[in-house]
Order: sequence, then structure tokens, then C-alpha cells
Amino acid sequence: MCREVWSATDAAYPERSRTVRSLYKSRADREVVARWCRERVTGHETRTAELGDVRVHLTVIGEGPVETVLVPGTNFNAATSLRFAAALAECRTVAVVDLPGQPGLSSGRRPRAPHRGWYAAALSGALDALDARGVTAVGHSLGAAVVAACESDRIAARALISPAGFTTLRLDARMMARSTAWLLAPSPERTRAMLADFTAPGNTAPDEIADWLTLTAVHCRSTLAPPPLPDAVFRRLRGTPLAVAVGEHDRFLPPARLAPAVRAALGVELRVLPGVGHLAVDEEPETIAALVGSLREG
Repeated sequence: MCREVWSATDAAYPERSRTVRSLYKSRADREVVARWCRERVTGHETRTAELGDVRVHLTVIGEGPVETVLVPGTNFNAATSLRFAAALAECRTVAVVDLPGQPGLSSGRRPRAPHRGWYAAALSGALDALDARGVTAVGHSLGAAVVAACESDRIAARALISPAGFTTLRLDARMMARSTAWLLAPSPERTRAMLADFTAPGNTAPDEIADWLTLTAVHCRSTLAPPPLPDAVFRRLRGTPLAVAVGEHDRFLPPARLAPAVRAALGVELRVLPGVGHLAVDEEPETIAALVGSLREG
């Protein structure tokens, strides 16, 4: 089920004039990616928010008013996040945001500097489109940075999982080599090798994640990791309901390096999740959903 729920004027989306080329290599590539996503969200309610010339696609899981909003990380979207979204939806209706400028069902174009408020404006517009109030916003990786930066007063609490935005992501020589091989000559084998760095030892990323990342390497242009957020963002969040968590085996954001950055920025302690890596929401979705639930109840 798809319905249009909101349209904004261009003035409500001031970054629109800075959009550049699409993240997709061609229109045909875009359609391949869109088809993969549409097949997986079929059966769920979907909505579209039009923000000037930028479209934000939303997938709703559950019945009743939306109380939780999930923002996935770089290269991820609703179609790749259904298991985690279902875990979140055990208690409350969830809307999953496909960020524009990321592979999925939202607009494929983005400005040269999307981290300077552009992604956060898209999330704010999506919340207005949903008419969601008092929501818990859950972000993973890039999505966590977007949730942190979003100034919408519709957000009552934030859960930042494996969060970008506090410090630069770490890439050692092995991780760099595997990521480069995946981008330059994508194959299922190279994707699996790269994903081994995203999970804890002994864990394996779901097959659909491996299939998806192979697809995006073939059909999409890569995006850069988000930089640290401005201090003003963290000052605004201090004292608000939030939780920040990372996997104990996260190689991109090692807890030993992330914990002091979180403490300095927000004055809270980082929660370290045992037995998971950077893809904590895929490795232990029920555990993360329970953490989000406790934040809401607290």
C-alpha cells in the first residue's frame, strides 16, 4: 500500500539547489536497485514525503501511530533492515526511513556535503510527513549521526547504535584492502570477505546483506564515511533521553576509542554490547530492540 502523505515547499528544504549527480551509475542501475528493494517491502505500508525535489520513502511496520523511527546506515535502507524493524515493532509501530542520497527507494541525488544538515533535514521532513510525535529515533552508523543532528521536536528519545559522528571511523590496512577490492571488482566472495570485518568473530552477516552489498557495489557510486558532528549538536543533546551503544568487536568504532569521545561529547557512558561487531542490529536485533524499549520506558 503506497500513499502520498505530505508535500513541502522548496523553502522547507533549502539544500535542494546543491544536489549533484545521482549515486546510481545509470537509470538502469537505479531500477535494478529499486526492484530489489520493492520486492522486499511488498506487504508493508509505504509512504512518500516530497521535500522540494527530494523524495523520502518510508516503510511502516505495525498498526497505529508511529512511535519509533529507524534510520539505517550507509548503503542500507528499509529493505535491508526488516528483521531489526520487526524486532522493534514487537512493541511499537515503526517507520523505517530510506535516506535520500543512499541506495534504496528515496531520491538518488545528494549535495556535495550532505552531512552539513541535509540528511537531518530529510529526517525532520519525514517526521512531519508521518505526523509522528514523541517518537524514539533509532539510528545505526550513518543513521545515528543523522538522528543526533536532527533538531525536530517530534523526537522524544534517541538510540544511537554503532554511531558515526563522534569520531572518525577506523580502517586498518586489511579493512581498506577488502573494501577497495569490493568496490573495484565486486563479487559475492569479495563482499563476504569485507563483511567479515563488520561482524564479531564467529558471526556471519545474513545472506541478504551480502547479496545487497554486492548489488550496490555493481550499480552505485560509493559514499564517504560521515565526519564528526559539530560540538553544537552534542551540546543540544546533553541531558535529553538517549542511549549510545556499540559492539565489543566493532572494528570501525572500537569501544576503547569511542567511549571517551561519547563521554566528552554527551556526558554519558557508552554501552558495550557483547558478542557483536559493527552490524550489531543484524547480529542481535532482539537485543538492540530491548535496549531501545528500555530507553522508552525509562
